[in-house]
Amino acid sequence: MNYTEVVDYIESTPKFTKKNGPENTRELLDRIGHPEREMKVIHVAGTNGKGSVCAFLASILTNAGKHVGLFTSPHLVEITERFEIDGKQVSHETFARAAARVLDVTKEMIADGFAHPAYFELLFAAGLLIFKEAEVEYLVLETGLGGRLDATNLVERPIACVITSISLDHMEYLGDTVTKIAGEKAGIIKENVPVIYDGRNPEAEAVIAKTAAAMHAKAFRYDASMSQILGKTDKSIDFLLDCGYDEKIKVTVPYLAPYQVVNSSLALMTLRVIDPEHTVSTKQAVEGIAKTRWPGRMETVLPGVVLDGAHNADGIREFIRTVQSVQGEPQKRPDGAEVPDEPRRITLLFSAVSDKEYGKMIREICEGISLSAVVVTQVGGSREVPADRLAEAFRSASDVPVLVRTDAGEAFETALQLKEDGMLFCVGSLYLVGELKAILKEYTYD
Repeated sequence: MNYTEVVDYIESTPKFTKKNGPENTRELLDRIGHPEREMKVIHVAGTNGKGSVCAFLASILTNAGKHVGLFTSPHLVEITERFEIDGKQVSHETFARAAARVLDVTKEMIADGFAHPAYFELLFAAGLLIFKEAEVEYLVLETGLGGRLDATNLVERPIACVITSISLDHMEYLGDTVTKIAGEKAGIIKENVPVIYDGRNPEAEAVIAKTAAAMHAKAFRYDASMSQILGKTDKSIDFLLDCGYDEKIKVTVPYLAPYQVVNSSLALMTLRVIDPEHTVSTKQAVEGIAKTRWPGRMETVLPGVVLDGAHNADGIREFIRTVQSVQGEPQKRPDGAEVPDEPRRITLLFSAVSDKEYGKMIREICEGISLSAVVVTQVGGSREVPADRLAEAFRSASDVPVLVRTDAGEAFETALQLKEDGMLFCVGSLYLVGELKAILKEYTYD
């Protein structure tokens, strides 16, 4: 099968159906030879930030000359974005070869009475074959949905587990409280395997700490007192990390969002847990953070234009916090003089899908940010929310001018025109980010 054929087949597999039991995934891994057993796996779960932590870790290790595989989800434009080796997306041919083998195994499983692997299971298995063929030393592995019952949790012996920020999302699958969701995420913790985690939420922290103790897993907790912001620009933040068991480190994170301070800190803490001998130097680690590229997460894609895939309550809160910090900074005239009484013009391009609380998201944005203009569009296929409905919600929550453009490309062009000398934030859905990333291939920006 060629690339188009395998992608068409995998995309036709329902993504959000009842998951198979772990025994079915285990059978799939048995039949492809458990490639994960030949790699040093760092397993990462959480509600928000897990992809960023994975990207930071992979960049650090790659910068230090390690041979590194990175498995993340979802993809924004094409399916091969989920698989990187040493910082480079795998080729269509490499993916097609691995996926075709997984589909051959799938046919054998069905013939033997097993269930058809789900969408994510197929991609996970294909990724493991890709990384085995490349003989990677490290595999940085992001969970899909949840943790305890996730296909990736079939990895028996990772070298470390990382749990990022936990909040309410996917409640229909994971539970309706932070405590329940934390329990699902903490399900990745393994016996005697160290766990590094974001301990800022007391409810989640209690669950993770208790689970770690029960599994005799040494726990390393991040809290806000460990990082001190030193300065920031529209593209980066300088901060000092003092995690208490290593030297203080000055770090530049290449994003304007404060939450990336937390995510990069978790990655640096994880490095020191898995590399106590400092075979990766502090200089290499800090350089790795600065070189990290993670598309669609407070990503500056053009001057003054930022894409952010915030699509749940916690993500929107962090988005608002970031915009507030940018908008509150004194502006400068062309001659360099500051203009503290003129808030920065903020234009918003927004879309959301139907299974998100988009009405609540819109109200919080309008209450938290002083907007100059809003453009709404529609994305997501079967989960699409009509742009007119989104516009209604904005008009109910604010008196800001709201423009409707049903085509994402037209919406982006309109928003760019409205941006003027301010900033444009494109937010609300990873589907929107994906469409804009495809459109942005026509632009150039360093």
